[in-house]
Formats: sequence, C-alpha cells, structure tokens
Amino acid sequence: MTASTIHHPASFDDNNARRNALVLALAQAFYGMSAVNLIVTAGLVGTQIAPSLSWATLPVSTFVIGTALSTVPASLFMRRVGRRPGFLTGAGFGVIGALVCVIAIFQRNFWLFGFGTMMQGTYQAFAGYYRFAAADMASPSFRPKAISWVMIGGIAAAIFGPMIVIASRDLFEPVMFAGNFAAVAILSIIAMGIVSQVQIPHTRDETSTSDARPLSVILRQPRLIVAVLCGMMAYGMMNLVMTATPIAMVACGFTVDDSAWVIQWHALAMYIPSFFTGGLIARFGVEKVLATGMALLALGGTAGIAGIDYANFAVGLILLGIGWNFGYVGGTALVTECYRPSEKAKVQAVNDFCVFATVATASLTSGKLLAFFGWSAVNVAVFPMVGLCLAAIAWLVYDRRAGQPARG
Repeated sequence: MTASTIHHPASFDDNNARRNALVLALAQAFYGMSAVNLIVTAGLVGTQIAPSLSWATLPVSTFVIGTALSTVPASLFMRRVGRRPGFLTGAGFGVIGALVCVIAIFQRNFWLFGFGTMMQGTYQAFAGYYRFAAADMASPSFRPKAISWVMIGGIAAAIFGPMIVIASRDLFEPVMFAGNFAAVAILSIIAMGIVSQVQIPHTRDETSTSDARPLSVILRQPRLIVAVLCGMMAYGMMNLVMTATPIAMVACGFTVDDSAWVIQWHALAMYIPSFFTGGLIARFGVEKVLATGMALLALGGTAGIAGIDYANFAVGLILLGIGWNFGYVGGTALVTECYRPSEKAKVQAVNDFCVFATVATASLTSGKLLAFFGWSAVNVAVFPMVGLCLAAIAWLVYDRRAGQPARG
C-alpha cells in the first residue's frame, strides 16, 4: 500500500506545508536546545545528588520515561483539540518541569529532580509530533522532505545548546547546573511563542472513524512493522551510548566542557543529514537509507570499543548521530505511508510509544552497563539491535519483491 492510496489528495497543500515545516523547524531548534542542556547536565547532576553512582543517569531515564508515558495521551489530546493547542501544552510542561529541576538542585533532592526531568519528557512527547505535523498537509512527494526540514532545526540546537550549557552552568554558583535548567525554562517559553504560529486545520478526517481500520489490521502491515522497529532501535541505540558518554568522559579524565563539545558534534551529526535525507529516500528508497543508518550505528559502536581517546568518543558519537538520522527520518517517512487520516492519531501514538519505551529502557540500561561493566559494554550492546533491524529490512525487501508479479 502506497502513500497515495492512504492519504486523501484533497488535503494536500504544499505551500502551507512548507510554511509549517519552517515554523516547526524553529520550534525544534528551541526544544532541541532544551534537550541538549538536559542530556549534557542531568547525569552530572545525578553524580552529585544521587544515592549512588549507578543511579546517576536516572534523571535522563525519567526524562525518556516521561516521554514514553505521554506519547499516547499527547496524540489523543491533539486529535481532540488540534496540533497548535497540543504543542503549546507540551512547551508549557517544559517550562514547569525546568523550574521544578531548578528547585530540586537547590534542595539537593534527587527524586524531585527526576520528577522535573519526567515533566520535561512530556514536552519531548509533544515535540516528537512536530515531524508528523509537518507531513500532515504535504503531498506524498514532499512528505519526506517536510519531515527532514523539521529535523534541520536540530542544527541550531547542536550549535547553541552546548554554548548555553557552558554559559549558564555557573549562573547560580556555587549551586552548579541550576542555571542550565533556568535557561531551559526560558527556551521553553520562547518555544511557546513559536508553536503558536503553526497553521494546521483541525479537520473532520482526524476525528472521524468511519473509514478507520482496526488497529490490529493496521499493525500487521510489514512496512509499518519495520518502520516502527527501525525507529525504536535507532533511537534506542543512540540514546544508550549518548546517555553514558558525559559520565564516561569525565571518568576518563576529560572535562565537562569536553563532553559538551562531543555532544555538540553528535547533535550536529544527528541533524545536518536532514538537508539531504529526504532526497536520499526519494532517490534510493527508504529501505536502503534505513540499512545505511544501521551500518553507521554499528560503526559508531566499533569506534567506542576501539579506545577511550577523545577521538574515539567524538567519532563514535558522530557516526551514531548520522545513523540515528537515517534510521529515525527513514522510519518516520515509512510510518506516514501506512495510515489513513482517521487512523493518524492512533498509529502515530503507537509508533512513538514504542520508540520512547525503547529509549527509556536503553537509558535505564545505560547507567547500569557503564557502572558494572564499563564503557565497552555500552558500545557492544549496539550490535544485536543493528542485526535485528538489518534482518527486518531484508524481510521487508523480500516480502515486497515476492508480492510483485513476475516479469516476462
């Protein structure tokens, strides 16, 4: 089943889709700067106030757990009220969660800090739908590019996020890192102003269930199975390694600033490919882009195993970033081919719940692997997931070819 048979052509408006994609790219930039701040500093806050080192990455995990728990409610909420009110609500959670984190750091309350990062996870759940919102009104030919345009917003997050980390870290000295989360609150407020400019009509197709298929039927589509699996594993593998990186680097004698710059290069690698990922999908097909992404993730894990020099951390995280982009954008594009407008909310909710449940598991596992088995074990864990995805992609290609009529 192709995208042209799933979506209703009457709803296509590429001019408005381009405008929304640009607005959402800017919103993605400000959300991304908030996320970079949290990813770089939350584990380090954990090392200062957690009951033990093995719990240090829990605040990053609760961030992702908050996302996983919020993906389904966020999608259903937006189905009822529309994209713009939903995105405003999500950014509002970002503001409140950041302020809770500031209070928790001042009080050295680890569990309150984890609750604050969980609330910011709700913000991430809503922001995760920016890419789908960009595709809402796009034609099948523009849809992968619209998704890529939104992801380009992450480049600004990659450039300015680490700068904000460094500039705000000592803002409330001697209470370290509280300034980072005060900055996150300000960034989230700005994001609220940006998403208020989104223009996506709330149509009857989104609330009608007259032509909707049962979820069990939708989820049996081979393309949807592979799309969801690749999104899960790409994000899970990337998060597994990225969560542990700042703590591992500090343990290896590098500074917090060193880890911030590695995360910056990683974030740039995550989003710069978005300039051409949509075009690559259109030219070579989504299966080849997904397979390339998995191979790059494996190479990133290999670089991490090879040593603990600065170059190993940097190259490994860059490869992981590019691999994530191909896997996540490719998986998202494939998901949009598999539902009708009336099925959009539930399919997107299932996809993002599966993705962020996997990311939460990876984040929780990351701290334990690092504490008990070391940095190499974190990287070795990437390979079974890569193998599973490559097998699934091969199955999808075989299934498609088997279903084509013989040529003679």
